[in-house]
Amino acid sequence: MNDQTQTSSPITTLNGVAYMTDAKGRMTPVDAIKPIDLLRDETVINIADRVKALNGLMAQKKEVMFALIYDFLELSASAYDTKYGGKKGNVSLFSFDGKYKVQISVSDTIVFDERLQIAKTLIHECIGDWSEGSDTKIMTLVNDAFQVDKEGKVSTYRVLGLRRHNFDDPKWLDAMQAISDAMQVTSSKEYIRVYERDEQDKYQQISLDFSKV
Repeated sequence: MNDQTQTSSPITTLNGVAYMTDAKGRMTPVDAIKPIDLLRDETVINIADRVKALNGLMAQKKEVMFALIYDFLELSASAYDTKYGGKKGNVSLFSFDGKYKVQISVSDTIVFDERLQIAKTLIHECIGDWSEGSDTKIMTLVNDAFQVDKEGKVSTYRVLGLRRHNFDDPKWLDAMQAISDAMQVTSSKEYIRVYERDEQDKYQQISLDFSKV
């Protein structure tokens, strides 16, 4: 990794005077900036550039690792005169001694269209038709499932969790079908995770998160 870093924010020279631009876009003579502010600027820029360089290196290494894994999967499949079936499944690979595990997982981003509101209406009608008793608890469960966050999105986990309840009611079944029909996968993302087996024979993820290193 190239360890060269920018030492400070850009300096512009006008009529022989050096200026730096502040956060509001104002040009300030360098001579008028306090030494501690210049040192803070230098420190922040130095760290930011190092992190950006490390981020770029990780992106390159990630691409190489995916290529290594899929090249191996294709080679493994070729032993059976076939091809590997794409990138939609989760895969785990182990070292010969079992010390290391490399795992590829696929995460789908799921959104719901307007039919989700149709499902909510059907569920409310369904509960309204039932006798009293557990209805209050069920209604609370349903309302929690359809509650939106600050970005106006519902929890996919909670909504799909409603399908675990196998109520024998036509409206409920229609609502569950509406939920299924409302689901749309907008994107998929692949992740590589590497684990090392510890002394208790448990696999611990090798973290690439600064806060966990």
